[in-house]
Amino acid sequence: MSRTKIINDPVHGFIQVPGGILQDLINHPYMQRLSRIRQISLGHYVYPGAHHTRFHHALGALHLMQEALSILRIKGIPITAAEYTDACIAILLHDIGHGPFSHTLENILIGVSHETLSLAFMEELDRQYGGQLGGAIAIFRQACPRRFLTQLVSGQLDMDRLDYLSRDSFFTGVTEGVVGYSRIIKMLQVADGNLVVEEKGIYSLEKFLIARRLMYWQVYLHKTVLAAEKMLQKIMERARLLLREERLLAVAPALGYFMMHEISSSQVREDASGLLRRFAALDDVDILMAVKTWQHEPDNILAILCRNLMERRLFQLTFSDSPPSRQLVAAACERIGNLYGEEAIPYFVLEGKESNHAYSEATGEIRILRKDGQVRSLTASMDYPLPTKDIEKYYLCTLRT
Repeated sequence: MSRTKIINDPVHGFIQVPGGILQDLINHPYMQRLSRIRQISLGHYVYPGAHHTRFHHALGALHLMQEALSILRIKGIPITAAEYTDACIAILLHDIGHGPFSHTLENILIGVSHETLSLAFMEELDRQYGGQLGGAIAIFRQACPRRFLTQLVSGQLDMDRLDYLSRDSFFTGVTEGVVGYSRIIKMLQVADGNLVVEEKGIYSLEKFLIARRLMYWQVYLHKTVLAAEKMLQKIMERARLLLREERLLAVAPALGYFMMHEISSSQVREDASGLLRRFAALDDVDILMAVKTWQHEPDNILAILCRNLMERRLFQLTFSDSPPSRQLVAAACERIGNLYGEEAIPYFVLEGKESNHAYSEATGEIRILRKDGQVRSLTASMDYPLPTKDIEKYYLCTLRT
């Protein structure tokens, strides 16, 4: 039997990975591909240190899962060796379906969510490893009878969120996102089959919710990060149009396949092995190489988008509490139309809205275990209303001229 491996992680310290299936999965090419996909896409345009990857995050989430399961065992919750391994596999592979630049290009390169692709990858790996992932797949699909295991993987207080908030805060330097994940994990308990948090951990939960809200507006939806992401999306939209009209001079075969074909969930199920092999051949490197190459395309719209993104001459994005006025949008369209032609307007003038909420009562509340043994929702346990309302911001995003 292979020995336990120790990985030095800058956020959590030493991560121990036991020998066997977990090490095999970490070393699999499908998993190693995540080391070439940035965790927060183009966040480094604002926070230069944010070059950490989905692979880093997967290892961190695995570590927190091990910590949580160990704490629950200490508190007398029976967790078999098989269940322990299944939960660790599920959290390790929970993001394996992410494509290049993560959420930025989700549903653009392939019309399937990363969760659907993660499940497809897990089922393919299950075939490759002789059925060893069956329990992990049940947890991931929320079909496991032991609900707390699923809640550790996907819930309002899962190991995914605890790691990405801590990790993204660390690599961006945004201290507002620091989460007391260690204390939260030590306060975990199980009641009636559900994951709960002991009452004395309620202030750590409050800090967690505040950190999540601040990180969204300060990092994930930062106006400059969002402007860069919108530019990349428009690059792919324009390149796809040109390729289908046979006007794009250069595109790599792996990327070109997904730009030429509309892939649905049913197609993934019908040809999982073939499509997953093609999709696993893509990472951030392919997109960056394409953008560098397309700077020199004869199509002026694509060339401008690519040059500006590579040289960090980003679109100007302005947030507001209400939709931008029709006069403001019309003026921007007229300016772009006069300079670059009517065809350029949809690529150089963008409007829309972004929203975020720190806590959702609709998706299953965090449960608090009181000292008298009663279990109450977090909403009912707080001294003041939780920030459950969606916060919406409208934007106008335009090429600087």
